[in-house]
Amino acid sequence: MSPVAVGGPALFIGTGTAYVALVRPELDPADPGVRLAAERAGVAPEEFAGPGDTWAVLFEDDGGGDGFELPGLRDSEAAGFAERLRAELAAARTPGGTPEPFGVDGGSVLSLDARPAGGDAYTFAARLTPPGDEPAELTVETGPVSAADLLADLDAFLGSLA
Repeated sequence: MSPVAVGGPALFIGTGTAYVALVRPELDPADPGVRLAAERAGVAPEEFAGPGDTWAVLFEDDGGGDGFELPGLRDSEAAGFAERLRAELAAARTPGGTPEPFGVDGGSVLSLDARPAGGDAYTFAARLTPPGDEPAELTVETGPVSAADLLADLDAFLGSLA
């Protein structure tokens, strides 16, 4: 599932070299930033450890990757995106039918366009627009992703948010 370990809820779409991920990383008490924040707050780093509350989008495209935070994104919004993706993917895979292209709008930051890639696979074009004063849209094209595997990942992601 995951080319990047984040320790919290994570939905990865793509392959090890071309992916987009919606993640809410866990805070690690051994992380130097967590340790510094805890020291400044006058508490033990272990008190800061555990589920974080800030969602982020991570991406990689042929070795070049980055990410950006999504301040204010709620778990319900992340779940809503995953539920829409799951519904579109399930509808596009009608038994005995030809897989159909589909799209999922994740708001101003993330949108997906899916195209059949043979068999039970899809490729995704993820349009990403980092928040900011002068957003610069970029597109990440993933390699083929098994629809069955993605449905299982979506179920696991949604379960991690329940």
